[in-house]
Amino acid sequence: MQNRYAKIFTLAVFALGATTVAAEAANCQGRRDTGTAVGAVGGGIVGNAASRGSVGGTIAGAVLGGVAGNIVGGSGCAQREPIRHTEHRHYDSHGAAFYYDRNGRRHYYR
Repeated sequence: MQNRYAKIFTLAVFALGATTVAAEAANCQGRRDTGTAVGAVGGGIVGNAASRGSVGGTIAGAVLGGVAGNIVGGSGCAQREPIRHTEHRHYDSHGAAFYYDRNGRRHYYR
């Protein structure tokens, strides 16, 4: 009995880890899509193992895993207004021209 729970726990940890690692796409939608797909596969595997091969358990696991993968894959995705930045020329005490980038770092003109 304990062996069965250990397998289910191991598969759940594997599915969550695979969802988190594989959700490193270039943009938010890509990360969500990847997270959903990996979560659905991992959830289906865990659901199958937990329900001892039941089709309903596999489908339920896939649905729950897909939802969880979408949430985990899309975490950190916020719609942000683009920063409008114009460079203004400044001069230091020696007369050298510089500007500040959007992160507040000073850059000198060559």
